[in-house]
Amino acid sequence: MSWTTPADLRRQVERLWTRGLILKAIVTEDPFFPRRLIIKVPASNEMDARYNEVRAWLTELRGCPHIRLIERRIRFHSVGQNDFPTEVWVDTEDDATTWLGKKREAEVFRALVDETRQRHPVLLEWLSNHPFPALTLAESWSRLLDVVDWCIAHPLSNMYIRQVDIPGIDTKFIEGHKGVLYDCLNLALPPDSINGSATGAKSFNLRFGFRNKPLRVRLRILDQACSPLAYLPLEEQDFQITGHALSRLHPIPERVFVTENEINFLVFPSFPRSWIIFGAGYGFEALKKVMWLKKCRIYYWGDIDTHGFAALDQFRADFPDAQSFLMDDATLQRHSAHWVVEKEQTLRSLPRLNVEEKQVYDDLCVGVHGNNIRLEQERISMQWLNQSLGSFW
Repeated sequence: MSWTTPADLRRQVERLWTRGLILKAIVTEDPFFPRRLIIKVPASNEMDARYNEVRAWLTELRGCPHIRLIERRIRFHSVGQNDFPTEVWVDTEDDATTWLGKKREAEVFRALVDETRQRHPVLLEWLSNHPFPALTLAESWSRLLDVVDWCIAHPLSNMYIRQVDIPGIDTKFIEGHKGVLYDCLNLALPPDSINGSATGAKSFNLRFGFRNKPLRVRLRILDQACSPLAYLPLEEQDFQITGHALSRLHPIPERVFVTENEINFLVFPSFPRSWIIFGAGYGFEALKKVMWLKKCRIYYWGDIDTHGFAALDQFRADFPDAQSFLMDDATLQRHSAHWVVEKEQTLRSLPRLNVEEKQVYDDLCVGVHGNNIRLEQERISMQWLNQSLGSFW
């Protein structure tokens, strides 16, 4: 039977709910109800041929709660005049939500809307566009609005989130709701209270004026003659420092080695007029504003694999004169017994590699020496390291 049943009608109303249209209408106050539903009724020939089925269908439809039928009298060939449904309506939001078992959710959402309209009406746009996420935040919504209040009162505060003092709200609450707060603060704050150069949820702190934990650089001094802490024994000159503090150190070295591997950082031998920095893969953000590094000879030491060359390429975006160290074909071939497998290669153009580096990278990409070859930097022998350092003299 293709005639519309009460279950079909309920599914139509359910679609209105799942699309968020019923809740959105609460925000916009648009006249969403009464709402006409689609109905397919028996044809005239079916009334004659299937009269008993039609009567059962009609009885079921008339007994369906939460709807209003509009009927008109129609004359049929064999059964004469009968009242027959031509339209079906759901008259109110209450009818729809009660039918779907969503009355409580609608009441909760309406309370969110009422509070938002009173405190921050500009955020009604967010509720309208995200009704179901808003429902999941119902217990937290008042506190989220408290955070918005605080940010309006303390624009670009330059404080750590830990220093935000709002009754009932702690650091973890704000950290755990950065996604929704990012959207809400973008709507609620005036443009001069937003750092427009910082975009995306990961830039939450910078965008809204909170302090980030300072980036730190791990540093070893390789020569007492160029140590800013000359009163300490050389073997103790392994320390972490903020990028800002690093930029103020003096005296500065002639050369700086940068390595991705902590063990290499620790065992790197003493070397004249040199320091070594532990870069931790792609993590060079703290070095960008250290202006004196531009005056040094910088040597980058990464793994001989596709990700190692990608990190080198990225490093040169900020330090274009940096040279690679022990990332050459001779080092690769010398240590063939120590090759391992790179689980997933990065196969993309690396425009900042020089000719020799690009050749090694291309050979790795196409498998000249075997599939997914990788030589990790900590597998390079200390003898080869010392011999290579000897070439600097």
